[in-house]
This record gives sequence, structure tokens and C-alpha cells, in this order.
Amino acid sequence: MSPARPNATRADIIAMLRDGHSNSRIMRDLRCDKQRVRRIRAELNLPAYVPAEQTRTLEEKWATHTRPVDGGHLEWRGERNSTVGTPVMRYKEESYSPAAVAFLIKHGREAEGYAIADCGLKHCIAPDHVEDEAGRRRNREQLRYLMGGRERKPYCNHGHDQAEHGRYESDGTAYCEACKVVRKQADRATAKACA
Repeated sequence: MSPARPNATRADIIAMLRDGHSNSRIMRDLRCDKQRVRRIRAELNLPAYVPAEQTRTLEEKWATHTRPVDGGHLEWRGERNSTVGTPVMRYKEESYSPAAVAFLIKHGREAEGYAIADCGLKHCIAPDHVEDEAGRRRNREQLRYLMGGRERKPYCNHGHDQAEHGRYESDGTAYCEACKVVRKQADRATAKACA
């Protein structure tokens, strides 16, 4: 690129246009009229400038915010939820869970329920480590049987159908999600009453 001068030549403007620069950048660098740059772009039938950020796919943007760590894990280096630090990614005016994007990359489909890593590293987003709710349930149930655990009862002690509400901890221990929700609500009510 030639040094900036008050009256840039048409050739200088065309060279920067062909290099993919924006009208504003050309105007600023060459100190020329923005309308002149726009006119030359139109005469050459060159498309409007689109920043690289806007042309990335969801997966490409996701990859720009990841960093490998020991053990095959991936760490999120992008935006986080301010309250609890959960990774979050914004793409084309939508919010995405980086773990859900990792799941999509690995399985080629949307996650059923929450996508989270079951590898032990908090907020890991390695595609091989992330499972959706159905995958976690399947893996944990298999672990339960491998560890000598018995088949889960069809109903919990409070009558909740375990086909719908049954879950497994990461070690294969069975629990009822409906009972867990009721306990949490009771704990919150007690804490609120004591406050």
C-alpha cells in the first residue's frame, strides 16, 4: 500500500478494495472521500465489505474461543455468565452453550436437555467429553451395572415414575429428580423463612 496522501489514485483505491478492505478503512488510510470509494466499488461490481467475524460458522466461532488443556480437555476462553461463570457464546444475536456446540460438533445433532462434560473437569467443552442428558443417563446406568448395582426400581419411595424422573449420579448412584426438586424448594423456603 502506498503512503497516505490527500488525493489517492484510483489504482490505490482499487488495490485496497481487491485486498478486501472496508470503505471506511480505505477512506481513513488513503485520506479520500468515502463516496468515491463506494462509487468505485459499485463500478467494479465488488460486494459490500463483510467483517470476517460475520462470515464464520457457529463451529468456527466456537473454535476461536477454545484452548486445549492436559488430559484431552478443552477450556473455554470466551464470554462467561457473570453470576456463576458458566461459559456462554453469542452468535448472530443468539446465545449458545459452548458445551451444546461441542455436542453438535461431535454428534451432528442438537443435544437433548443440557449438554455438559462428564469427564470431571468443570466446564470442559471437549466434544469427546460432552454428553447430553440421554447420553449421561445411558453411560451412568452402564456404570451402575458394571459396579454391581441393581436395576432401578420403577417408582421412588414417594411414588414418582423413574422412567420419567429417574437419574444417575456420575458414580452410577440412582436418584429421583422430582424428589430432588421438592427438597431444593423446601430448603429455599426454609432459608427464606429464617432470613
